[in-house]
Amino acid sequence: MPDTAFLTERQQKWFASVLEGLERETGRNLADWVALARDCPETAHRKRLAWMKAQHGLGLNRASMVLNAAFPPAAGWSKPDTLEDALWADPVARAIHDAVRRVATALPEVVVGQRKGFTAYSRHLQFCALRPAKQAVRLGLAIEPDADASLEAAKKEGWSERLHSVVVLASPEQVPRVAGWLRAAWERS
Repeated sequence: MPDTAFLTERQQKWFASVLEGLERETGRNLADWVALARDCPETAHRKRLAWMKAQHGLGLNRASMVLNAAFPPAAGWSKPDTLEDALWADPVARAIHDAVRRVATALPEVVVGQRKGFTAYSRHLQFCALRPAKQAVRLGLAIEPDADASLEAAKKEGWSERLHSVVVLASPEQVPRVAGWLRAAWERS
């Protein structure tokens, strides 16, 4: 299970329910499953997932939880700084990210969730996310695209389906103009 400091209350409950269901429905605790997983002959994560399903009938969420405990990734939910540094290595993108982070985390009860491909901001639910783009940053927001002409509809971004709008930011100087949208999205979360 990831470090709960980087999870919303809702995410913590979800992980706890997956773990509880694993134990209740299989009769094995996580430590037992970890021991079984370490016998897996595969070395690639996707192949290990397939093996867990074929050999033990575990679905994706449960198998992922077991495999992450058995073979902790070098960078993952429990090591957000490593993920963040890798994702935001470009100095311009990092400056935009840092400017958005200052505005978003100034709002109460915000949890920053670093993922491999984006940075998510949540209160109870995700209200925005940032992803580096070519010489810019894509900011997804939990507001409708018709809220402003400079917003576009989100299309298969890979973050929460709650984020309906996207705006492209090319410099940190553009961040103050999105502060109101960040607050509006936060209020909906």
